[in-house]
Amino acid sequence: MRLDKDYLMELELDSHFAMRESMHEAVTSTNNANAPVATPKAKVATAAAAIARPTPQIIAKAPTAPPAAPPIVIDPARAGSIATLAFSDLSNNANACKACGLCKQRKQAVVGSGSTNAPWLFVGEAPGTEEDDTGEPFVGQAGKLLDAMIISLGLKRGTDVYLTNVVKCRPPGNRPPQVDEINSCAPYLDRQIDLLQPKMILALGKTAIARLTGSEESLNNLRGRVHTYRGIPVVATFHPSYLLLRLPEKLKAWEDLTFARREFNKRILATATL
Repeated sequence: MRLDKDYLMELELDSHFAMRESMHEAVTSTNNANAPVATPKAKVATAAAAIARPTPQIIAKAPTAPPAAPPIVIDPARAGSIATLAFSDLSNNANACKACGLCKQRKQAVVGSGSTNAPWLFVGEAPGTEEDDTGEPFVGQAGKLLDAMIISLGLKRGTDVYLTNVVKCRPPGNRPPQVDEINSCAPYLDRQIDLLQPKMILALGKTAIARLTGSEESLNNLRGRVHTYRGIPVVATFHPSYLLLRLPEKLKAWEDLTFARREFNKRILATATL
């Protein structure tokens, strides 16, 4: 995980880490000033104790039984047809789709972007106005913040990450997608996941994690846990658009990214040792 200054400034966390380091230095300085001069024997004992002391770790929430799959109600024939599409055909099929009312005002369907060999899949909610104009997911200020999040993971947008949304067409007024709209787009997201076979899915926001888990729990309750969808681990965090409005939550997002990266590394290591 990167902790470089540019990234911390982008997430507006630089002041937090600077303050934490200052507090640590102040405490260390005070302790050193008040501490008696250690003898060689005492130094050896102190070093041994430090080595034996367990390293503090972030304790994730206790795992719970995975929730039932989300109740998706779709046309079996249509879903079966989409399930046979190649990646190159998904965009044309989505642009011709009229399965829900979102087709009436869209300029274009925004299926996704990135490498089809990417080990990470980021799933958001729905395209916004700028995405509807450009045909690219996560542009504008939210996209800029997401880029910083991707960089913090040591990844590159376009090569290591594939970006998509739960629904592929912009809802009116950028409102959250409705259940029928989510159900109509379900075959597209499922086909993307089956074709990509990512090593990790990062669900951005409540709509995305609810779609992938079927859970009605709050996002805060679903954070810090590894969920599974179609055999692939899923970690939840906040949508970058939400973080732009709730700046204090950026520190929680940082914790989620750290957790996701740690779980990703554990699974890659486990696979390599098989």
